[in-house]
Order: sequence, then C-alpha cells, then structure tokens
Amino acid sequence: MSSHPEFRSLRRAQRRFGIRATILSVGGFLLYVLVSFFAPAVMNQPLFGRLTVGLTLGLGQFAVMGVTAWCYVRHMRTRVDPLAHGLRVRMREDESRRAGPAAPRSEAGRFFQQGARGSRAW
Repeated sequence: MSSHPEFRSLRRAQRRFGIRATILSVGGFLLYVLVSFFAPAVMNQPLFGRLTVGLTLGLGQFAVMGVTAWCYVRHMRTRVDPLAHGLRVRMREDESRRAGPAAPRSEAGRFFQQGARGSRAW
C-alpha cells in the first residue's frame, strides 16, 4: 500500500499542511515570547484601561490556535479525506479481486465483525 501513488499523494498532502500549521503555531508563540523578552516596553504599552499589548498578544495565541485547528479540519475535509476515501475503496476492490469469490460467512464470523451490540469491533 505504501508504494501506491494515491497513498504517496495522501501523505504529501498531510505532511505539507502539517509543516505549515506547525510553523504558524510555533512561530506565533515563539514571536510572542521573543517580543516579550527583547521588548518588554512594547508589551507593557497600555491599549485602553488595564489592557496591554502583551496581554492582547497573549490572548491572541488562542485565536492563532483556533484558526490553526479550523484550517486543519477544513484541509482534512476538502483535500485529505477524499483521497483517503478513494484509496480505501480502491484497496478494498483490489483485496476482493485477489480473494476471488466471496465465501459464505459463518455465524461466529458475523458476530466478531459486527460486535455484540451490532457495532463494529475494534
């Protein structure tokens, strides 16, 4: 399966996004830490009331993580999941062609496949 071209494109899509998401998340956090270390006067500038630039940027880290998570979900749904579904279907077709005609299942085989309550077993 790892030599299949669709599997490689699936891995490439996941890896490419993972690198970008990591750079965005870690880069944003590292930038915050570096600015707070090297420019504390900037971080202590009041915006209004007791709200400072540092506090605003610190709370902005939650926004960066939220945007990263949202982009991850959107990327997986639009790019990776269709590739994975297509690969899964193709692999099942290949397995069924190699297995030949389907043999009737025994009662025990059906129990273990569906589980005791009708759901799939682990």
